[in-house]
Amino acid sequence: MMNEKNLWAPWRISYIQSLESEGDQTSRQNTEGPKPNRCFLCEASEIDDTGGLPKDQLVLHHSHSCLIMLNRFPYSNGHLLIAPFDHVADIDDLNIEQRSDLFEMTNIANKAVRIAMNPQGVNIGINLGRCAGAGVPGHVHVHVVPRWEGDVNFMQVVGDVRVIPQSLEESCKVLKAAIDQVLQK
Repeated sequence: MMNEKNLWAPWRISYIQSLESEGDQTSRQNTEGPKPNRCFLCEASEIDDTGGLPKDQLVLHHSHSCLIMLNRFPYSNGHLLIAPFDHVADIDDLNIEQRSDLFEMTNIANKAVRIAMNPQGVNIGINLGRCAGAGVPGHVHVHVVPRWEGDVNFMQVVGDVRVIPQSLEESCKVLKAAIDQVLQK
């Protein structure tokens, strides 16, 4: 029997505590009025009252119906999420304009990740439903994850822990600049 050791990751508790049951998330639609227990993607889609800036500092860009934000709990540095403002569970719940905007924003995020992070590859995916890996099954979103040869190392294999070599603040800064560069082309 191996002696188990703890690797403390106290920043994860806010994510764990924010999770709702799948039933709670999929039954809630984007409606007017108070929205109790809103998911972090709904919260991130709010724009402040002063200058049209996102309230969440990890939001890098938004369009008329979608946002690009840095994942607060990334698989690797530079991991972006693209989500519609509407709290819907499936891409089929979006109208054609929202689906088109979601894919265009995914394209912008992909280009920005390639500029800012210089990855050797990129994973782009949507997980629909908790059993498919969705952490927020009630609010459809796209993952754009930069990848490098050998980015899965012994820490992940042996310790079930990811090592993220760049702070969220630094990732945010370089990715915001890359998105601005993409949008100027």
